[in-house]
Amino acid sequence: MRWGSYVAVGDSFTEGMDDPYPDGRSYRGWADLVAARLAVDRPDFRYANLAIRGRLFPNVVAEQVPPAVAMRPDLISFAAGGNDVLRRSFDPATLMARFDEVIGQLRSTGADVVVFRFADVTSRLPGQRFIGPRAAMLNVAVGETARRHGAHMVDLFADDEFRNPVMWGPDRLHLSARGHQRVAGHVLTVLGVQSDPEWMIPQAWLPSARWLAARAADARWAGRHLAPWIKRRLTGRSSGDLVTAKRPDLAPWLAAETTAE
Repeated sequence: MRWGSYVAVGDSFTEGMDDPYPDGRSYRGWADLVAARLAVDRPDFRYANLAIRGRLFPNVVAEQVPPAVAMRPDLISFAAGGNDVLRRSFDPATLMARFDEVIGQLRSTGADVVVFRFADVTSRLPGQRFIGPRAAMLNVAVGETARRHGAHMVDLFADDEFRNPVMWGPDRLHLSARGHQRVAGHVLTVLGVQSDPEWMIPQAWLPSARWLAARAADARWAGRHLAPWIKRRLTGRSSGDLVTAKRPDLAPWLAAETTAE
């Protein structure tokens, strides 16, 4: 195993929402699962997760990339831009150019870098007509940047299993525990590391709800998840305003695992 240290950079996707640890104090998610697997072969393995929910791309770059670079890890994962796609102020040209610069900067440290083409979430969210093309542009840019800088690309968009609602949490935007396990399986596969075979087993789809029940579920979802999201947009707040990174320091995995379980 050539990776003795790993730093995860990003937003809620990398923080681990909606895959809570049993104690409910923090989220696990795919990055913790990857770290746990990499640590099996390296007793001295160290891990940091700087990701914070709600962060826009410029904030991720400004707040997380400098400390990640300073830690000089062997492996860095970078996933950001999903929150920007949902904003009216989305500027694809600027974001794509900056994305290329950031990945180049991370690769220049000598670290292996993992990037992601995001899974399609538009079928479960309103505003598909403007979200879909934006997400597609971002995914194209990720692929081009990965090739240009020799980064490892995890193509979640190409995995139809993420169309299964079982892969997603109640808010329809964040992954469920099963979804995070599948992402972890993809990351480890791209890195050439054996993952838990159960993580990649397709899950049975839940029976389709009748029309009236489905509309009732949509109404509940809008009240519990969409309305608070809109309120935060109108008031200039973020779900991560009072949240700090769950593992801000590059520390031995066993120590981190003890505090999280």
